[in-house]
Amino acid sequence: MSGKSLKVLIVGAEAVPFAKTGGLADVIGTLPGELKKIGVDARVMMPKHGIVKHEYGDKLTQLASFYITLGWRNQYVGVETMKMDGVTFYFIDNEYYFYHAIYKGGETEGEQYAFFSRAVLEALPYIDFEPDILHLNDWHTAPVSMLIKTQYKHRLPGKLKTVFTIHNLQYQGAFSFGFARHFLGVDDKLLTPEFMEAYGAANFLKAGIVFADKVTTVSPNYAKEISEPSGGRGMDGILRARGADFAGIINGIDTTEYDPGMDKLIAGNFSADDLGGKEDCKKALMEEFNLKFPMDTPLIGMVTRMTAQKGLDLVQSVLGELLLEEAGFVVLGNGDTGYESYFNYIAGRFPGRAGVYIGYQNTLAHKIYAGCDLFLMPSLFEPCGISQMIAQRYGTLPVVRETGGLKDTVAPYNKNTGEGTGFSFTGYDAGELLAILKMAFEVLRDKEEKEKLIKNAMSLDNSFTKSAKEYLRLYRVLIKI
Repeated sequence: MSGKSLKVLIVGAEAVPFAKTGGLADVIGTLPGELKKIGVDARVMMPKHGIVKHEYGDKLTQLASFYITLGWRNQYVGVETMKMDGVTFYFIDNEYYFYHAIYKGGETEGEQYAFFSRAVLEALPYIDFEPDILHLNDWHTAPVSMLIKTQYKHRLPGKLKTVFTIHNLQYQGAFSFGFARHFLGVDDKLLTPEFMEAYGAANFLKAGIVFADKVTTVSPNYAKEISEPSGGRGMDGILRARGADFAGIINGIDTTEYDPGMDKLIAGNFSADDLGGKEDCKKALMEEFNLKFPMDTPLIGMVTRMTAQKGLDLVQSVLGELLLEEAGFVVLGNGDTGYESYFNYIAGRFPGRAGVYIGYQNTLAHKIYAGCDLFLMPSLFEPCGISQMIAQRYGTLPVVRETGGLKDTVAPYNKNTGEGTGFSFTGYDAGELLAILKMAFEVLRDKEEKEKLIKNAMSLDNSFTKSAKEYLRLYRVLIKI
């Protein structure tokens, strides 16, 4: 079998541009296009969320409709399709499950994606595509690999190979044994520690790890971290048991959307060879937030979910001191109300030095990536992280804690050699964060060192092309070509 004949169906809960709550959508929306460029027929299957119906409903073509049994209900399944940028997307339609929230939470969310997992397998005969591999993503699709190896073993899907990617181990889909029996017909022999039982619950993510032919996660360092008791959230043992069948493949970014040389959303275009436009971007960003300080003052930016995972308690510990003395700050994001209130307080306390936007606005995100000097990501944990790679693309030097994919993607500045693509610290400690920021300010004052680091960062290849090549190698090993 040649690379051109390899067929992969990527299955997930969300994908850009159709529906997005986080980085998972970026991966599923971008990876298939990159795989197609290197000869893989990669397609996507996802739920037809309400937002998909509203934005693209008149562009979808129905392929089939039928019913499946889920618990005591017979549930409708519609299968629809459309192409986006040359990639074929298939949508599983059921308004009872998918018209409202993408993730409903609790057992309601479990039922959503138990339905989706079953519907994916039942839909396969109705689509114009016979995949060699199903590439599953996070706990919401993990049951598919279990069903293939058990209930569908002697049916058409039973011949399929599966890859299961963990995007964030924190979310595992743990439900009662009765739930698993009722909605997925799971045999009691599978509700044991050898298979999907974990700490007294039926764990969907564990089922994916156990039954998939290959397991991946989104960075090599995160793969190492979650294979250890300190970071494994109860899954480290089974991940270690998978041995060579478990690997980390770093995510990438969409280098077409995030291109400082062509980006129409920013005030000035620039490149590693001509940085002039970056100063225009900083001026425009300062005007947007009505910031009043000299241009050589370091401007720190964040585009983030406002949650504890993102290290915001460390930011709270140092930000006031930084703004009093020597820096400006802008943040875009939303999340926990406590953090939102804190940043609004900061904007009120430091007018002219701090800018805050609660919510998300894509144009403003581009302006922050392009206009800041430093990009702050002091995460408690970070499976991969995409923002630090976008920041590097725009010559905004990331300041990160050495965890997960942040450690894989940011080479720390070495003051002896001048090498590096950003700044990093190791301990989850406000003192360490403050010290590394002070060092970064010192480097920024040295124009020669600053430009060298910016060019280093902008010269990195953080594209999904690299990720696609890694996945292709994995797919080839899996089906022995």
